Amino acid sequence: MLRDGTATAPISWENPDGSAGTTGGKGPKGTRLKFPQVSAGLSTRWCSPYLKIDVGAAAIRNQERFLGKKTLFISGERGEESPSRARYQVFEPDRTCSDRRTVHRYRPVHSWKEQEVWDIIRRHRVNLHPAYRIGFPRLSCRACIFGQEDQWASLRQIDPAGFQTIADYEAKFGFTIHRKTAVGDRADAGKPYAGCSDQPLTAEAMDPNWSGPIILPEDEWVVPAGAFGKGGGPS
Repeated sequence: MLRDGTATAPISWENPDGSAGTTGGKGPKGTRLKFPQVSAGLSTRWCSPYLKIDVGAAAIRNQERFLGKKTLFISGERGEESPSRARYQVFEPDRTCSDRRTVHRYRPVHSWKEQEVWDIIRRHRVNLHPAYRIGFPRLSCRACIFGQEDQWASLRQIDPAGFQTIADYEAKFGFTIHRKTAVGDRADAGKPYAGCSDQPLTAEAMDPNWSGPIILPEDEWVVPAGAFGKGGGPS
C-alpha cells in the first residue's frame, strides 16, 4: 500500500525445516499509495492476492517438494457468501497446477449454509474469536475493506487509534476505500455492536496474544451475537 518508487515486496514462506523461502522483490519500480478498493476483481482488490492467494501459490511453485507430486489444496469458501463464490467449482485444478506438479483445489463446505457452519462448531464446542461475540458477523481483516457501516462504527469504538490511522491514510492518498465515502462518514452512518461496550470482551478481541481455551465445556458454548448478521464480502 505504501509502495512509492519501489518494486513490489518479495513473498516469503516457511519451509518444512523451519527455514524461510523467498521469491520476488526484483520487479520494476512503481507507486501505489492507495488502499485496495471494494471490488470482486483481484487486480483492484489486491489485498487478497498479496496477503493470501499469491503467497500460497508462491510457496507451492517455489518448493521442490511439490514437483512430480499430487497435492490437494483445501479451502473454505462457501457459495452462500457471494454471487462470485457461488460460481466456484467444488473441485478443480489449482492455479499452481502444471506439467511439473499436480495440484487440485477442493472446497468441501462450498454448498453449506451458515447454519451448518455454526452447527459443526457447536458440536465440537470450538471457542469462537471474541469478535464474533462482540457482534461482528464476518471476520477477515479487522478493518476489512468490505466492512459495512456498523462494522466501521464498531471498529472506531474499540480501536480508535487504528481507525484514525486508516482515516489519515485516506486523506493522505486522496483515495477513499469505498471510492465515494470516507471511513469516517461510513462509521457515522452506522451503530456500534452492543458488545463494543463490554470492555473485558473488547480487550480480549484486541489482545495479540491468545491465552483462552480452544475447546469449551458443553454448557458454555452459545451462539454468538454476530451469527447470521449482515457481513461484507466480495460481490
